[in-house]
Formats: sequence, C-alpha cells, structure tokens
Amino acid sequence: MARRLPPLNALRAFVVAARHQSFTRAADELCVTHGAVSRQIATLEQHLGVAVFARTPQGVVLTDKGKVLLQGCAQAFALLHDSVDAVTTPSLSSVLVLSCEPTLAMRWLIPRLDDFQQQYPDIQLSLLTAGGVPDWQRGGVDLALRRNDFPLAAGTVVQRLAAEMTGPVCAAGLDETQPQCQLHAATRPQAWADWLAQCDSAPPFSGQQRQFEHFYLTLQAAAAGQGLAMASLYMVADEVQQGRLQAPWGFRADGSEYVLLAPQALAAGSPQQLFAGWLQGQMQQTLAQLTALGSN
Repeated sequence: MARRLPPLNALRAFVVAARHQSFTRAADELCVTHGAVSRQIATLEQHLGVAVFARTPQGVVLTDKGKVLLQGCAQAFALLHDSVDAVTTPSLSSVLVLSCEPTLAMRWLIPRLDDFQQQYPDIQLSLLTAGGVPDWQRGGVDLALRRNDFPLAAGTVVQRLAAEMTGPVCAAGLDETQPQCQLHAATRPQAWADWLAQCDSAPPFSGQQRQFEHFYLTLQAAAAGQGLAMASLYMVADEVQQGRLQAPWGFRADGSEYVLLAPQALAAGSPQQLFAGWLQGQMQQTLAQLTALGSN
C-alpha cells in the first residue's frame, strides 16, 4: 500500500524555507506568519518521522534528510509548474508576470494597477509576491520589483526606479509630542537605527518597544494608535494623503533604492518596457504628491 504523502502546503513551506534558510523570510514570501511556517514544518517532520531542519542560534539549516527531500521536492514542484503552464490559457506569451515584495504589493502597487490596465488593456498582468533573488527559470517571472538590499545574480538587468524614503509614522490625531512606543519589524531590524543616525532630533520614546514579524504589521499597529512605526514613504503614501496616518518628522533617503529586475534587456515597446516606464512614473508621482503635502 502506497504511503500517504505529506500535505502539499507543508512541502511548499519547506521548499521556500530551505531556499531562504529562514522561516521569517519564508513567511514573508508566502504572506503568512512565522508561526504558520513553523507549524507546517512541524507537521512535515511529524509525518516523515525525521527532522528536515536543524535549529541553531544562527538560524535553521537543512539536515542530510532535508537535503534529500529538497532535491526531490524541487524537481516535483518544477514538473508541477511545467504541467500547469502547459494547460494554462491564455498562453503565457500574452501574460506579463511580475514578482513584487509583499508589503509593497499590498499597500502601494495593487491600488494603482487599474491605471496600468486602463492604459494598456491588451497586457494581462499576473502578480506574484516574493522577496530576494528572483528565480527566473522555475518561477516563470518576467520582472521583479525589489528594494536593492541583497546581492544580485550575475547578468541581472537593473532599472533604477526611486530612492527608498523612510520616516516614523503614527495614527492621525496621536499627539506626537508625547512619548510613544517604538514598533519594530523583524524583516527590517536596522530601520530605526539607520533613520535615527541621520536625524537631528529624535521623536520622544516611552521606552517601550514592540517587535513584529513583518513590516506591514508594524504599520497596522501604528494605524491602530499603538506607537511609532518606521515606514517606507511608498507604503504609507495613500494613508498619509487620506489623513489616516501622519508623518510629523518627514521622510529621509535611507541609501537603498527600489529597482526593477529582469533576466534580459527590455525590448523597446515590449510589455516589460511599457510596464517599467509606467512603474517609474507612478513612484515619482507618489513622491511628488507627498512632497506637495510637506511630508518629506
């Protein structure tokens, strides 16, 4: 009798965690919590009766059994992707596949996609959320929108879009002159330190600090009036403009940039080139709008 396979979600979480060597980064890519990834791995190990990761003070590393499983899973998921591609309609040649960091996709890109579709109705955009180095071959990705905070693979085509601008934000109506709790994100652990190193006068802090797994969770906490979160201008632009958040100390360039990555040069007039031009225009428009509000 054939042995029952582990749950597909557990195998998927394992493959992503193995690729990143991190449950936190895997959670970011999968748009779930660190705890959800940890539970999926626990389910997988319980099903198999072996450990696939070794937990160390520096993070997680694959065990020998985990390395064997990863090789098989990678091949299986690649075959699955190929099979889905073979039966997908319309053909992939008519679809532009974009990979984007999850928080940027949720809080900035998605609200603007209608404008792109109205300008280019013949281009069908498929949006995937992921971070880090794009997997061009297996992922079927045409373009990747990233912040350039990681080493790029040789040969990657890079188009600079806009400087990253960061600053503290809090709920509208919150008295920013009173000491507030500092809200931290595990995915950007140096964000506060980098910003404070550039500023002339720091916001008043209460001494309390809260840690969140994801960047977007700190922004949700700030909007709920729980303290000050370090935010990307682009990820809070709409809420600042609509008066739901305030940025009393403005935004400063943190030295990184948003870039559009591609596996090869963008042909003139291609969907990739048209999207790149639209994307750069949208980011510059967002920056200009907040400048007009006096927020930077």
